[in-house]
Amino acid sequence: MSTLAPATLEGWYVLHQAWSTDWPALRSLAPEERQAVVDDARALFEAMAAPTEGGWSTPCRLVGGGADWLFVHFRPSLEALTEVELRLRTSRLGNWLRLEFDYLSITEAGLYHATAEAARTHGADTEAFQAALTEAAQAELATPHVQSRLYPAPPEGMPYVSFYPMSKRRATGDNWYQLPMDERSRLMREHGLVGRRYAGRIVQVISGSVGLDDWEWAVTLFARDPLDFKRLVTEMRFDEASARYGEFGRFFTGIRFAPDAWESFLNRNL
Repeated sequence: MSTLAPATLEGWYVLHQAWSTDWPALRSLAPEERQAVVDDARALFEAMAAPTEGGWSTPCRLVGGGADWLFVHFRPSLEALTEVELRLRTSRLGNWLRLEFDYLSITEAGLYHATAEAARTHGADTEAFQAALTEAAQAELATPHVQSRLYPAPPEGMPYVSFYPMSKRRATGDNWYQLPMDERSRLMREHGLVGRRYAGRIVQVISGSVGLDDWEWAVTLFARDPLDFKRLVTEMRFDEASARYGEFGRFFTGIRFAPDAWESFLNRNL
């Protein structure tokens, strides 16, 4: 079972965008032109907060990270994300933004345990294995827990955001993809138990990006207290799945805000 890939369930596509702002150019605008930018930004994010096609977007003020803003977009299709990109780039606000980093992924629930159980019971890649895995996947998909992972709602009362991409190590001696499925299932179960201790304090959105972007997963955390990001990630670094097999990319940390706050944020700096 060493080469058996776990089944996954997928939901919304996700795009993370980090932007910097051309503040000097904005300041050079006439007052009525600057107000037009403010009004456009507010209207744009009011519309994208609850689009008719489904999903949602949230703007965040970044702290560090080499940029000013992090925009997070959830949509039901790649086509819908393409429209989001186009609307931003052709908006008045878009004239004064420079893209510093973006990341594409899709919300994911990994079925490590179900895949390992089906392989143990029926043998991998048999018709019985596929039938058992399909049945398990359908049962998982029907649960509120998995639905909330695939189609997350905007977390209420959690203004702080942390986003980072990650992959599993493929080094000699510590190659995640050469581990038997039962071992990967055990490690992921232990890894998940750490996250569960932060239920109610952190909402975690895991999205897969294998074949979509440079890393293999994206992690988006929402919290009431930004120190919980440090606490959670520290604890997870000490479990075996991360300590031996985790590789982490760039971290972005910010604060969400409502669309009607664009006026105060932009005018305060212009």
